[in-house]
Amino acid sequence: MFTLRRSADRGHFQHGWLDTYHTFSFGEYDDPAWEQFGRLRVMNDDRVAAGQGFGMHGHRDMEILTWVLDGELAHRDSLGHEEVLRPGELQRMSAGTGIRHSEFNPSPTTPVHLYQIWLLPDRNGHEPRYGQTAFPRDGRQGRWQLLASPDGRDGSLTIHADSTVSVAELAVEQSLTTSLAAGRRGWLQVLRGRVVVNGHELVAGDGAGVTEETDIALTGAAPSQVLWFDLD
Repeated sequence: MFTLRRSADRGHFQHGWLDTYHTFSFGEYDDPAWEQFGRLRVMNDDRVAAGQGFGMHGHRDMEILTWVLDGELAHRDSLGHEEVLRPGELQRMSAGTGIRHSEFNPSPTTPVHLYQIWLLPDRNGHEPRYGQTAFPRDGRQGRWQLLASPDGRDGSLTIHADSTVSVAELAVEQSLTTSLAAGRRGWLQVLRGRVVVNGHELVAGDGAGVTEETDIALTGAAPSQVLWFDLD
């Protein structure tokens, strides 16, 4: 079964410096029908204006992933990390017992486009930690590239959840498959372009929750980038 979440139906706020879309309830946006999808709690599609950003603030007991599509994002946190996140790099924060951070667009002229994703951890109270890894683009062209997993296999970042996150890029008419084991659920998020998934056409910003399906087949209808979540 596919449950479609169309881009135009997401929560949308224009704060001047921040243009943001929320797939699930977040902040001022409250939609009882879209609180979360299993362990997947937040899927925010953010565009941050040049020279602007999120000031220092705190989180607890959440696995937070950030993937930049365009531009750069400067990170600082209470653990002492100061990093710059660029396209093709995944940032992971395990908030655990508490972490404070800021995310800022350091460019004086260019907006940054990013997705911030929250996953519920396997338990509360983990020690906070930060990680960031660059993933070569050729590793996701026409195939799945593992970004995050519970065991850090294949160079992925480790998360405190029995779930995986993968990315793929598809050319026009290029196809790719994946599968779900019994009792698992999946979420597909289209970051760029347009794809056809088991007969459903999805465009950038669209998402699809997948349950009770064994095989999932994607075909690029335009040059596309997608995220796939295999969730417990």
